Amino acid sequence: MTTEPAQALAEGDALELLHHGTMELEGRLVDASNTTLRAEITLDGVTRRCVYKPVRGERPLWDFPDGTLAGREVSAFLVSQASGWGLVPPTILRDGPLGPGACQLWIDEPADAEALIGFVPAYDVPEGWFPVASARDEDGDAYALAHADDPRLARLAVLDAVINNADRKGGHVLYAPDGRIHGVDHGVSFHVENKLRTVLWGWTGRQLPAECVEVLTRLGAELDGDLGEKLEEHLTLSEVQHARLRVRRLLRAGRFPKPPQDWPAVPWPPV
Repeated sequence: MTTEPAQALAEGDALELLHHGTMELEGRLVDASNTTLRAEITLDGVTRRCVYKPVRGERPLWDFPDGTLAGREVSAFLVSQASGWGLVPPTILRDGPLGPGACQLWIDEPADAEALIGFVPAYDVPEGWFPVASARDEDGDAYALAHADDPRLARLAVLDAVINNADRKGGHVLYAPDGRIHGVDHGVSFHVENKLRTVLWGWTGRQLPAECVEVLTRLGAELDGDLGEKLEEHLTLSEVQHARLRVRRLLRAGRFPKPPQDWPAVPWPPV
């Protein structure tokens, strides 16, 4: 049996592994609010780790009465896949040791990975970073929640606006050994009401880069076709329709969205 770094797998190979591999549970991630398990998955002598979130371990959410968190996780990957940005690790819905659930490729972060989001002293925000919110520690010292002005994060901010992500914490951004970033934990996305909560507000109101406009244009077309049909397997028709509307609004405005006025703009905890 060979074990290669997870990031070396091409997306198609990763999806094949997730769909058809044999899963062996390793343990539970205790910080997660819903049942989240780490497992090894093996196919044809190749082994990777994955995150397995069984539907039976989901806590009901009053404001997400339809569908499943697992279905939303898969839907976020499908939109990411259609964008071509590769921001969400390969994610599928499959049967596992505890029944049907979302199965996502595990991302190993290097020990020396440099985070692009976090709390920094308010007087010492790094050059090229955006302060997003103010805070004080238990000693009363002033800090800023901030993130880097990085095109990879800008793409993630656009993706979150499309899927209406209600929980983009700093800790939900992972840094792969190959330099890519990945967003995870999308179980509270795709609501029909505006529930965007994120730490990535640094580009608020700024013009969308040409690359993002191009991707949004393609997403709009695909939501009217194959992508929309795939999402309807996991979301309600209304949720898919509102995803189309959000893409159209972003294209019409040509700018990054502004924080909502009737909903907390930053998740808690933010990192």
